[in-house]
Amino acid sequence: MLSFIRCFKIFAIAVVAATMLAGASTQSQAQVGHVHLKLVKAGFIVGVGGGSGVLTYQGHSYRLSVGGVGIGSLGIASASLVGTATNLHHPADIAGTYGAAGAGATFVGGAQVATLQNEKGVVLTLRGAQVGFQVSLGLSGMTISLR
Repeated sequence: MLSFIRCFKIFAIAVVAATMLAGASTQSQAQVGHVHLKLVKAGFIVGVGGGSGVLTYQGHSYRLSVGGVGIGSLGIASASLVGTATNLHHPADIAGTYGAAGAGATFVGGAQVATLQNEKGVVLTLRGAQVGFQVSLGLSGMTISLR
């Protein structure tokens, strides 16, 4: 009777271990992509703008379209931004509307850093320089789509 209980315990441990290993091996690993965005914005109180970019992910390049870059004052501004896109499972995950994530800064002028997140959990960490005349590029609400 005692050996039956031991056998049952060993069998139960083996089943639990196999279940855990099977679950771990089927989970998709999130990857990191590299992003380069070029944005242009012009307006008076309400502006018009957007841009384009490239996502480099697992050795492939994907063209991006950017829209919805906010503005709060008169002027023209452009920015060239580079950074990373984390939590990607597929290239299409980068598509979506991005809002501020964590302690991201707004681009006001000069070299800055911004951290943004979309509804799929993809986090963009961008850095670069903005050139403009009394203009602030508000990146929250920025929409990215694959072309």
